[in-house]
Amino acid sequence: MSSLTYDLTLAGLSVGAAAALTGIGLIVTYRATGVLNFAHGAVAMVCAYVLRQCVVGWGWPLWPAAVVTLLFLAPGVGVLLERFVFRPLSLQGGDPARTLVASIGVFVLLVGGAALVWGQGARDDAPELMSADPWGQLAVVSVLAAGVSAVIRWTRFGRELRAVVDDRGLAVLAGVDADRVAAAGWAFGSFTAGLTGVLLAPYVRLDPYGLPLLVMEVVAVAVAARMRSLPVAVVVALGIGIAQSQSTRLHPPGWSGQLVQTVGANLFVVVLLVTALVLPGLGSRDALPRTATSHVTTPPAAWIVAAVLFLLPLGFAGSDLHTSVQVPALGVVLLSLVVVSGRGGQISLGQAAYAGLGALFTALLAAGRFPGLPRLPELAALAVAVLLVAPLGLLTGWPAIGRHGLALALATFAVGVGVSRFVFTQPYATSGLTLDRPSGFDGDRAYYVLELSLLSVALLATHALRRGRTGRALAALRDHEQGAAAAGVRVPALKLLAFVAGAALAALGGSMLGMGLRAFDPSAYDPVRGLLWFAAAVVLGADSTLGALTAAALLVGLDAGTRGGVAAAVIGVLAVCVGRFPGGPYEAVRGAAGRLRLRGGEARLTPVGVRVRGRLRPAGTPAAVEAGARRRTAPSDRPRPPLRTPASPAVLTAQALYARYDGFAALDGVDLVVRAGQVTAVVGPNGAGKSTLFHCLAGTVRPVRGRVRFGGRDITGLAAHARTRLGIGRTFQQLAVFPSLTVAENVRVGAEQGRAAEPAAVERALRLFGLDGDVRSLSAAGLPTGTLRRVELARAFAGSPRVLLLDEPAAGLDTAEVAALTLVLRALAAEGTALLVVEHDLDLVADLAHVVHVMAAGRIVASGPPDRVLDVPGT
Repeated sequence: MSSLTYDLTLAGLSVGAAAALTGIGLIVTYRATGVLNFAHGAVAMVCAYVLRQCVVGWGWPLWPAAVVTLLFLAPGVGVLLERFVFRPLSLQGGDPARTLVASIGVFVLLVGGAALVWGQGARDDAPELMSADPWGQLAVVSVLAAGVSAVIRWTRFGRELRAVVDDRGLAVLAGVDADRVAAAGWAFGSFTAGLTGVLLAPYVRLDPYGLPLLVMEVVAVAVAARMRSLPVAVVVALGIGIAQSQSTRLHPPGWSGQLVQTVGANLFVVVLLVTALVLPGLGSRDALPRTATSHVTTPPAAWIVAAVLFLLPLGFAGSDLHTSVQVPALGVVLLSLVVVSGRGGQISLGQAAYAGLGALFTALLAAGRFPGLPRLPELAALAVAVLLVAPLGLLTGWPAIGRHGLALALATFAVGVGVSRFVFTQPYATSGLTLDRPSGFDGDRAYYVLELSLLSVALLATHALRRGRTGRALAALRDHEQGAAAAGVRVPALKLLAFVAGAALAALGGSMLGMGLRAFDPSAYDPVRGLLWFAAAVVLGADSTLGALTAAALLVGLDAGTRGGVAAAVIGVLAVCVGRFPGGPYEAVRGAAGRLRLRGGEARLTPVGVRVRGRLRPAGTPAAVEAGARRRTAPSDRPRPPLRTPASPAVLTAQALYARYDGFAALDGVDLVVRAGQVTAVVGPNGAGKSTLFHCLAGTVRPVRGRVRFGGRDITGLAAHARTRLGIGRTFQQLAVFPSLTVAENVRVGAEQGRAAEPAAVERALRLFGLDGDVRSLSAAGLPTGTLRRVELARAFAGSPRVLLLDEPAAGLDTAEVAALTLVLRALAAEGTALLVVEHDLDLVADLAHVVHVMAAGRIVASGPPDRVLDVPGT
């Protein structure tokens, strides 16, 4: 027994050493660049294939081939990725969502390229660089971990690395070559990926899909170390490896024995699920990069062409029609990503899991093997399967409530991997399953007609979720989550709705796909497939239903009749180009066509012509609209409204608020009263606690102690959107508008989600803030700051608030715009609205406020009328 324990421990150490290498590479890359490299496993796979090609295919000696692969190819791949894929993204601000899409694009590109070059079959002749004895691997891991730790802690490069991680822009200003640091991090990370692939290839299946997914499963090691601690990553990896190896000794009887063995063989997946779903998230920024198709109207002619192309297969026969039946089914799956990722802005890498569950449940129901339910006809089984899978969308929807960006990507990916490992690949769930087509639709042509009908239903459902009140709320959630909450959108409930609806659509598409293939094929729904679908949906128009259908046709058509991998390679190239073309490939082609038209058909104007064109500028252009709006709201055009007397009832009250950040007292017993019909201002130096007080009142920060009351109600525990629905509106220092919506739609979101829905609220708000002209139909993207400030105020006002919280409303405005803003705010106060203004412009405060509170060190140190308080030295 002791000999068995020793042997299993050695085997576990070998697995753990490979996992530790992956963790070290991921952490170094992340610390140097801020990128969680989803392509790490694909780089490992490519290096393993190249070493095999050199040794087995070309007959090179093992060690020279290993030197070329590990010391030249692997680091070179990392440098190329940094230079041509991720550096352009960092120069654009390092948006984590766009970086994630690019990383997934590299993964998909390398997987597709490997399938094209070496085929999709598994290889069992990979050369063995090191023996199965784990001591050599442990020595390599120990040396690498100790060396990297020493470099980071005690060398100049390490100091530069820490500086870049803390603040890349500030490090560049201090003279640090951030590009060199990032290139070094990518080179080392790719080296460890290559080493991992070379070490694992002789002992696992070497194919374009299996090895990359296996390596990505052990990302749990790096996440458990919070992407920072190399020693923790090594210890966790070795511990999981040993535990997974020792668990092979467990053989409980009955059905539970199979489950225990499955869990024991997939401990890295279990840890990935725990770290992704339970531990605090890594990323904080939200939303996906919006491709151009998210705000470009699809012309009706495009839909006519699409309808004709989808009807053409009805004239096909044989294998052509058999291939075509996959397109509508995959189109429905990709429509689920339009709802979740395109419209809702939530990163979802687990849609393949829901598609597979739909196919599996349909097969079980049709076979009478689903627990507690009788055997059902195929169409009824499909409908019931969709209903059963839809609530399972909460598996990814619930983590989405508190996670964004990278953390949400990891959570949804973990769910997809978990479902694949614990359900799809297990004999107790899938053995002996067949999936027949519904009665009367057995032939390919008849089944294709049924698919088109179901696709039409899915398109209608998607259209309903992208239009109207729900569609505008989802777009607001995607564009600016905090702004959506401030407008009254029930953000948690809306996220759950998006994921549940997405799960239902994915289940419908997965069931259709399984029926089309007449079998449940677990490989059709593996997590790698999910990454490919996500990349395709995003690069071809995340918020475009036509883009989803195009992506489905592209994915099926490119691989039909060719070697597998063409579709993955093409989608990978498009996703990688997201850094070069921020608007997506559609915008790149559209812009290039526009430039060609200008070069070929329009003569250049002389200086005189430019001046004449300026005088003849159409009245509907954005510049003219803004000028007209500014004239309508100029101070000279409107009388100065009288101010309400200060003897007004208290509407919003803060009582003894305490708040702390990392042990620092941001608020230290603050009391505040905001009265109806008055403008209350809070001023003070940076760090005084103004923003924290504002967030406590708005509901985005919960105080440690104290109470916030609205009228006679304690609202301390209410979320921001709930306070908005009670009658507390707010604006943001950094503009919180929804750029993919028009000006009128922005205001309509506030009216629909606010305290009281009034039919005339939108028009009244547009008129009050000078937005009732042609500007109302313009997209909010690209409008001047002054206009956007008025849009944000109009949206808050359209919700009929009793209290308006304004966080530096004059930021970015010129003198005329500030004067116009002052008139509007005075008018609101005169009508009885209570206003709280946090502002640095003391002239605006003196001209506007009834009561001014001066804050310092988390306390209110002075209060009173502006003519008395603003004379206090230091304010």
